[in-house]
Amino acid sequence: MGELRVRSVLVTGANRGIGLGLVQHFLAMPSPPKWVFAGCREPKGQRAQELQNLASKHPNLVVVPLEVSDPASIKAAAGTVEKLLGGSGLNLLINNAGAVTISSLENETLESMRQLYTINTIGPMLLGQAFLPMLKKAAQESPGTGMSCSRAAIVNMSSIAGSIVEMYAWDYGQVTSYRCSKAALNMLTKCQSLGYREHGILCVALHPGWVQTDMGSGRSRTPPLTVDTSVRGMLKVLSSLSEKDTDTFLDWEGKVVPW
Repeated sequence: MGELRVRSVLVTGANRGIGLGLVQHFLAMPSPPKWVFAGCREPKGQRAQELQNLASKHPNLVVVPLEVSDPASIKAAAGTVEKLLGGSGLNLLINNAGAVTISSLENETLESMRQLYTINTIGPMLLGQAFLPMLKKAAQESPGTGMSCSRAAIVNMSSIAGSIVEMYAWDYGQVTSYRCSKAALNMLTKCQSLGYREHGILCVALHPGWVQTDMGSGRSRTPPLTVDTSVRGMLKVLSSLSEKDTDTFLDWEGKVVPW
């Protein structure tokens, strides 16, 4: 297994949970990225306080205003990142921002379905489009051949709840709009892998596990994984990926999740 070495990375939904954990781990690497871009909706808000505290201690961390459901916000964020990169590419785009609504099949609504598709599926598609020139640039300027997350990659944070084969924990939570949006994200990952393969960009969907976050916790059961355990596992997986792994759906331990 190789070591994950990136010059630049963008993490969406970076103000809490898994996104914040990813940022913390990138900053703590023996050879941290020159640029860690942390996207969040309200950089000056109370929910981003921990992220701002980190930015005050790490000059390589840049907090970028980013609402993944807003095309104008995505375009503005891409412009900010491109300017700071100064002509260099973006090695790694991690589409982590996501949402869930607790619902059953009977009370699912148009509004919920539309909202979750916009955030969980359309957002990652638009982000891939907006940052494609920078990802292509990173692939071109990286030494060697073949694909890797150290060269250029899009990582879509999916969920086993989007697996049509598994239908994980259906009796615990139907969350139909969430499941459908993540299944669609998995298809998007497949499409991106085919569309961006010629540019040397690896595309993969990751299931982080059931993690103790604001989004993952609730009801009467405590998720089994801490953010730290999940993030450590995922970064280990990302460091091992190569060309043969593009268009796959893997969990935080590197195990294949059935579509």
